[in-house]
Amino acid sequence: MLENVYRILVINPGSTSTKIGVFDNERSVFEKTIRHDSETINSFASIFDQYEFRKTTILETLDQEGINISKLSAVCGRGGLLRPIEGGTYSVNDEMLKDLKVGYSGQHASNLGGILAYEIATGLNIPSFIVDPVVVDELSDVARISGFSLIERKSIFHALNQKAVARRVAKELGKKYEELNLIVTHMGGGITVGTHIGGRVVDVNNGLHGDGPFSPERAGTVPAGDLVSLCFSGDYYRDEIMKKLVGQGGLVGYLGTNDAVQVEKMIENGDKQAELVYEAMAYQVAKEIASASAVLAGKVDAIVLTGGLAYGKGFVKQISDRISWIADVIVQPGENELQALTEGALRVLRGEEDAKIYPGNKVDSKVRS
Repeated sequence: MLENVYRILVINPGSTSTKIGVFDNERSVFEKTIRHDSETINSFASIFDQYEFRKTTILETLDQEGINISKLSAVCGRGGLLRPIEGGTYSVNDEMLKDLKVGYSGQHASNLGGILAYEIATGLNIPSFIVDPVVVDELSDVARISGFSLIERKSIFHALNQKAVARRVAKELGKKYEELNLIVTHMGGGITVGTHIGGRVVDVNNGLHGDGPFSPERAGTVPAGDLVSLCFSGDYYRDEIMKKLVGQGGLVGYLGTNDAVQVEKMIENGDKQAELVYEAMAYQVAKEIASASAVLAGKVDAIVLTGGLAYGKGFVKQISDRISWIADVIVQPGENELQALTEGALRVLRGEEDAKIYPGNKVDSKVRS
């Protein structure tokens, strides 16, 4: 029996680029990163105002590549800063569009993903989706307690890649994702360590401007008292402190670069400070993974290392040497966001799961009809 072939357009907007791809089932037909002129992007009053420009650019690019959009089965966009929701594939609806337009949890180019998917799909009378946005929140109640009653721990992490990689690892192990206890560590500009139980991420560090290991660009957990003193020293404005925590933290703050390859070259050339800081980043990642194993009471099926930093064999070895006693370490380098979006849409189109309805937990079983 021949397998149905679903042609899916996937869209991942960044601050000055839009990544697009066309997939026939899991097979990539076409992928491209469309670069946008900074002056053009900055001319728009808000991120939402960019959508018509980006939509036109996407359609023109597809036309130039000879992609007939009338053959599409669905359009799937990167999920933006929405309300906290559980993981999964969501149909784009009016409520979601409203929250994406106003930036319910903040302004970011990823908010355009669902809007662009909807605008293109509606004209073709096909479904539009988003998959596992960064605001996926499946934390257990106990994980929300910070120890400071005025602040609750938040779930902001690399949900799209963590969930996609977890599913791939489960398949390799001959299991369902929902059957496994996994610790998945995404290592990129930010680093997040997620504790996956039964298909849910019950604990994870806030990878944006919260806790956890420091990363190429982010400070992670810092001594709270010293941070408070710094904030009230009179030497810095609020925005300056935030930049030092996010964007100018981590490797950037210590070494002046967020490029791990450059840091490794510095180490090769005998830079002892670079060697120490790089080791400290691996050390903190390993500590966070070990902490996650306590959440699982040591019953860990596998530890997964993913993201761009997972290409660094030396960095991965430093982490693995400290935590391989907990469970087998599986390395899945990179962040295949377009593939992950495609896989999320395919699960719905194939009837493996129903699309969820934002913002609640209802499901939309009509999208395949």
